[in-house]
Amino acid sequence: MKATSLWKIYPSGESTIQAVKGVNVTIEAGEMVAIMGPSGCGKTTLLNILSGIDEPNSGDVTVKNRPLFGISDDDRTRMRAEHLGFIFQDFNLLPVLSAVENVELPLLLLGKSASEAHKGALAALKSVGLEDRAEHRPAELSGGQQQRVAVARALVHNPAIILCDEPTGNLDSATSAEVLELLLRLNHERNTTFLIVTHDSKIAEHCTRTLQMSDGVIIEDQRNTEEE
Repeated sequence: MKATSLWKIYPSGESTIQAVKGVNVTIEAGEMVAIMGPSGCGKTTLLNILSGIDEPNSGDVTVKNRPLFGISDDDRTRMRAEHLGFIFQDFNLLPVLSAVENVELPLLLLGKSASEAHKGALAALKSVGLEDRAEHRPAELSGGQQQRVAVARALVHNPAIILCDEPTGNLDSATSAEVLELLLRLNHERNTTFLIVTHDSKIAEHCTRTLQMSDGVIIEDQRNTEEE
């Protein structure tokens, strides 16, 4: 994933807010990159642009050398479905569906058959240690288990990159550590690429790189040479 000269400006009364100002960033395959910074610094806005949820006023984002913007809404939706995975702070699981049904959704959206989607979802749940909870609904799972289901859903279609918005924000410290361990394992064993917006310094310490944002710009791009 590569972002070039991203700007995002919001109207605010008679003035404007420059949420993202000329950001350039490249995330290489297999990297695990944290974005950190104070509230209001632009990190969530940047993540929303990189995920295709929000459109920049100017600039470009490419995923696997294909543009994410300047294309039709249908093409963007297809690109997001094929190449991006998402993990949210509040899990975003559908409460009426079982764990395996939640994980099946990305595959069904890509046109996989019901049997293919079910098989793939079970494999993804196994990879996060939840094969024995496949038929449980979210309300029957702990917070940590729900986030593991969300991780399985994010990786089930082998996306180019998984974008995470405070993935441990709603979890206690012990459960946060478990989710971090899972993300690290997936990064190391499957070479899964992660971009993680977080306030958790423990996550950042274990990432390949940490991007520090302030006032809409990346002020530091620090590579963690001790990550290995």
